[in-house]
Amino acid sequence: MSTLRVGLRCDAGPRRGVGHLVRCLALAEEFLARGAHVAVFGTVERLGWATAELAAHGIGLHPGPESPAELVEAARRHDLDVMVVDSYELDPAGAGALRAAGVFTLAVIDGDSRGQDADLYLDQNFGAQLPALPGRLLAGSGYALLRDSVVTARPATPRPATAVSRPRVLAFFGGTDAVGAAPVLTRVLLATGHPMDLTVVVGRPEIEAELETITPGRGQIVRPVPPTGSLPALITGADLVVSAAGTSTWELCCLGAPAALVCVVDNQRESYARVVQHGLAAGLGELPELTGAGVPGRAARATAARTLNGLLSSPQRRAALAARAWSTVDGRGRARVVDAVFDAVRPAAVAD
Repeated sequence: MSTLRVGLRCDAGPRRGVGHLVRCLALAEEFLARGAHVAVFGTVERLGWATAELAAHGIGLHPGPESPAELVEAARRHDLDVMVVDSYELDPAGAGALRAAGVFTLAVIDGDSRGQDADLYLDQNFGAQLPALPGRLLAGSGYALLRDSVVTARPATPRPATAVSRPRVLAFFGGTDAVGAAPVLTRVLLATGHPMDLTVVVGRPEIEAELETITPGRGQIVRPVPPTGSLPALITGADLVVSAAGTSTWELCCLGAPAALVCVVDNQRESYARVVQHGLAAGLGELPELTGAGVPGRAARATAARTLNGLLSSPQRRAALAARAWSTVDGRGRARVVDAVFDAVRPAAVAD
C-alpha cells in the first residue's frame, strides 16, 4: 500500500478555542508515526504556539474548505485517502459528500453526530454512547486523543497523598479561554482563604488585564503565564488543577492530576456530569451560575469555594481523585483510533 494521505479539517482561534485542533494534532502525531502524510485544513487564528507546532511536525496548513463540494475538491486536489472532520460549524452534509467521493471519513463528535454520514465516528468522552449511526462508533475515554507531550509526561503510577502547607494550584481554561473563566475562578479560589501559589494561564490580553485587578489574600500568590507548550509539566507539578470540562479533561486524567472542573459551555454538560459522578474530578458547577448576580450567584460561588477548600486542605481527597483519573485514561487512545482507520482503509486499498 502506498503512503496513506490524511487530511484533518478543524479550526482554532480566540472565539472557537483550541480543543478541536489539539485533538487533531494528537491524531496527526499518531498518523505521522505510522508513516502517513498529514495536512491540516482550517483556520488557526492568533495562536503562534499552534502554528509553530504544526511547522515543527512538518504538517502543512491549508485554507479550510467550508461547503461539501469544497471539501471534496480539496480532498481530490491533495489526493487524500482519509479526511478527519472535527467541527461544530461545518455543514454536516460534508462527511457524506466525502464518502460518496471515495474518501474514508472520520467524524470526531461530542455527543451529537449532527446528522453526519461518516465511515467512522469518534466520541472520546467518558461513558459516551449514541444510538445507531451509519458507520462504526468508537466511544469512551479509551479513545481519548492525547499529544506526545502529554503521553510522555504520564507518571508510571498515580501520585501519592502529599501534605503541603501552600499548595501549588494551576488554573487554565483552554488555549484561549474564549469564555473568560480565568478571572471568575481566580476569585473563587482566593475566596477560600487558603494559602496557595496559583499559576493562571492567560489566553488573551483582556484576561490578564482583569486578573491584575484582583488582590490575593495572605499567603496567596497569583502568577499569570501565557499559553505554553509546557502545560503537561505545569500540570504534573501542581497539587491541584482547576480547568474547563473540555478536551483537557482527558489530559488531566492521563497525567493523574487532582482536578476540579467547571462546565463552561453547553456541549460539555453531559461529559462533565459523568466525570464528576464517577469521581474522576471534583465539580465546581457551570460558569453562568458562577458569574450570576444576586443571591444565586453568591451561593454558587460559595459552594465552589467550599469544594476547593476541601481539596486544598485534604491531600487524601486529592490523591483519591488523581488515582481514579489516572486509571481511566491510559494514553493509548489515539493508537486505537488510528488502528481502526488502518483496519478499514487497508482492505479497501487491497480491493482497489
